[in-house]
Amino acid sequence: MTAELFFQTVVNATYAASYMALIAVGFVLIFGVMGVINFAHGELYMAGAYTVVALYADMGLPFFLAVVVGLIFVGCLGLLMEVGLFRPLRDNPLGGLIASIGFLLILQTTAMLGFGVRMENVPPSTQDKIVFLDGAVLTYQRLYVILAAIGLLGALWIFLRKSKFGWSLRACAQDREAAALQGISINQTARIAMFIGAGLAGVAGALTAPLVSPTPFMGHSVIVTAFIIIIVGGIGSLEGAVLVAILYGFVYTFVTTMYDGTLANIVGLLLMLAVLIVKPTGLFGAKERA
Repeated sequence: MTAELFFQTVVNATYAASYMALIAVGFVLIFGVMGVINFAHGELYMAGAYTVVALYADMGLPFFLAVVVGLIFVGCLGLLMEVGLFRPLRDNPLGGLIASIGFLLILQTTAMLGFGVRMENVPPSTQDKIVFLDGAVLTYQRLYVILAAIGLLGALWIFLRKSKFGWSLRACAQDREAAALQGISINQTARIAMFIGAGLAGVAGALTAPLVSPTPFMGHSVIVTAFIIIIVGGIGSLEGAVLVAILYGFVYTFVTTMYDGTLANIVGLLLMLAVLIVKPTGLFGAKERA
């Protein structure tokens, strides 16, 4: 591997780790607070991408306006899921999981009816790029994803540790019944967790729409990646999700560059298996879930 290819792969891996972290952290937050595995999380990512397709590519609205609408729209989808699916099944985690699969199919079908099954071509919002001295190139479109991940995850960290609502989320993640006895509203914290978790997936899809070719089935690979990250990082650990997303992003990108994507997927699964054998709770598994 030449020096130019190496540094270009590092740039690509940083971008991949950024959007993976946004998706995985949202997934972990929902599970930590609500105790439900949201199988439709990949489709929330897809919904964010198709919001940009509709508003930016088809209607010609400004790209960043479409991204903001995508975040809010997908966050509201999360609220709809919490009220209509997860709240009635709060004491039935298996039922919530099955309900999320049903919602997954609804979102896929809606996307197919509205846009078809073809791959969408979303033009980049800018052609500007940064060329490093070693020849590596970072497009502004990928830079937006990296900066958004740093900003949003940093803001989430501050929110969880410095705000009253953040403390409530962490308390519910640790012990829901004890939190309720302390006067914390379980319904309110569930709504906040769903909006933030879904919104992170939505903004990841919205920002990466010009970099991928959105399809109604693009959530499949995303949810598999999210599962690998949270299992290796430790189920319920936000810090673990971020750190393993970075690790997985670099491993996946380097293996893909040197060999191919199929082998990269196999390496990811082997990494998960090895961690489960050595440390079943994950690398950063802890009692605290959020």
